[in-house]
Amino acid sequence: MAPPLLHLRDIRLRLGSTWLLEGAELAVGAGERVALVGRNGSGKSTLLKTAAGMIEADAGTRFLQPGATLRYLPQEPDLSGFATTGAFVEAGLAPGDDAHRARRLLEGLGLTGEEAPATLSGGETRRAALARVLAPRPDILLLDEPTNHLDLPAIEWLEGELAQTRGALVLISHDRRFLERLSRTMVWLDRGATRRLEQGFAGFEAWRDRVLEEEETEAHKLSRKIVREEHWLRYGVTARRKRNVKRLADLQALRKRRKERVAAPGTVRMAAAEAEGSGTLVVAADRIAKSFGSQPVVQDFSTRIMRGDRVGIVGPNGAGKTTLLRLLTGALAPDAGTVTLGTNLEMVPLDQMRAGLDPAATLADALTGGRGDQVRVGGEARHVVGYMKDFLFVAEQARTPVGMLSGGERGRLMLARALARPSNLLVLDEPTNDLDLETLDLLQELVAEYAGTVIVVSHDRDFLDRVATNVIVAEGDGRWQDYAGGYSDMVAQRGAGVQAKAAAVTAAAPREAADPTARESAKPRMSFKDKHALETLPARIAQLEREIAALQGQLADPGLYTRDPAGFAARTSLMGKKQAEREAAEEEWLRLELLRDELEG
Repeated sequence: MAPPLLHLRDIRLRLGSTWLLEGAELAVGAGERVALVGRNGSGKSTLLKTAAGMIEADAGTRFLQPGATLRYLPQEPDLSGFATTGAFVEAGLAPGDDAHRARRLLEGLGLTGEEAPATLSGGETRRAALARVLAPRPDILLLDEPTNHLDLPAIEWLEGELAQTRGALVLISHDRRFLERLSRTMVWLDRGATRRLEQGFAGFEAWRDRVLEEEETEAHKLSRKIVREEHWLRYGVTARRKRNVKRLADLQALRKRRKERVAAPGTVRMAAAEAEGSGTLVVAADRIAKSFGSQPVVQDFSTRIMRGDRVGIVGPNGAGKTTLLRLLTGALAPDAGTVTLGTNLEMVPLDQMRAGLDPAATLADALTGGRGDQVRVGGEARHVVGYMKDFLFVAEQARTPVGMLSGGERGRLMLARALARPSNLLVLDEPTNDLDLETLDLLQELVAEYAGTVIVVSHDRDFLDRVATNVIVAEGDGRWQDYAGGYSDMVAQRGAGVQAKAAAVTAAAPREAADPTARESAKPRMSFKDKHALETLPARIAQLEREIAALQGQLADPGLYTRDPAGFAARTSLMGKKQAEREAAEEEWLRLELLRDELEG
């Protein structure tokens, strides 16, 4: 057996007074495909940085075969110091590397090489960093969350590129479908130590569950009640996974009902009309359209969403997913067509809960609102620690400041806050961002068991396959199509997955035939003023809505006109101005949101 190209042995690293890594191992042979997995905060990124030679461990050895080339993709790439994305990528080439390949990779990722790093979105920054590490064809690629900020076309492009790579690959990712297609070996980092499985991700979760069950059995034998309580969050994963079998069967039944409803629209209309009063109909969109200037975002789209549906919305960045979501939920009026919302709707949008987290508040206070130790869940009082455990928190975290939580823990807190509110319509905009595999399991369980209706925008194919009853897909030029089933069902019916927008997938024109200055000026940018407006406009819109509501209340006084005709006229004129100002602010916010969505592609 050939010696490994890269070998970490007995790596130990202390974080403050706590050992983050205790005897961790990582061996990577030529051409191997290794996935490094573990909970948020378990030390995966630290171990990968140690493998890249960027961090020196407190103990242990790192061996890299002499002459072997290695490239590392960090979670937060830094392009400072470079004038263009092309210069950044070419700086990563060694003598003899192919500069034309670097340009081809940039173009395949939707960049020209002329972009200024200071103007890049998170998605564009990651695309440039991917081109830099892929271009030299290294012997070993170390990739930390390579799909972060990428849309579906870019993720699938990256999958194809990595599948053709001959070098060894070590990747950290929470994208199940990505892991399934690329991994051949799993390294599980758990409580500072690593375990290795010589299988791909498809066999990992069952193996991990068996290991945890064996530990739990041993803990029972030794009467280690304290250890079991400390690791409740870990052992709870297995029980949830076993319940997936029934939920998946229920999901297939729901998908069958959805297919029948799509196939027989007459029956649907009749049933919906009979049930509208009882809330069976949630959303009815009839030939709706929305454009921004000359750009159509939604054209002639119709759909019906019934109680219990779990609807996925997918498309490339810039396609208008958030706009469609706002149209369907009544937050935005269409230019044409009608949107009818069902009766007695109680909607909870998850993105609003994300913005409401106070980093200085404790975890318990964030759930209770600072009012004692009880949290109201669906109108009933529960002890906050018991509710925390439902979301994989332990009792000791009750007094932890929100700002100290990891991205995945903040995601769980966000879910806990949202689901505590009484609702029958849950609106989720990219809910899987920053969530580890165990938290994704929890989110899937919550969505699958939610009694109401769910509308979700997501780039996570596996998540959509596990929860969606139907998927609405951007077809281009403002056209959207509704498909029964999850993401894979959509691909089978459609014959293709989500396509990138034409400007993002078509290779750039030959450089000698184009003017780089014109190309740079043609690419949309978000100025500081735009960014400031995007952040402040929601508060301004809310203020205008309060002022309009106050004026409406005054004008509702039947005696106002008789007592004060001039005052009545002044208030009426002022309300018209406020309404026009609110409409202009909403249009500007939507324009900027669409621009940001496109830039993140």
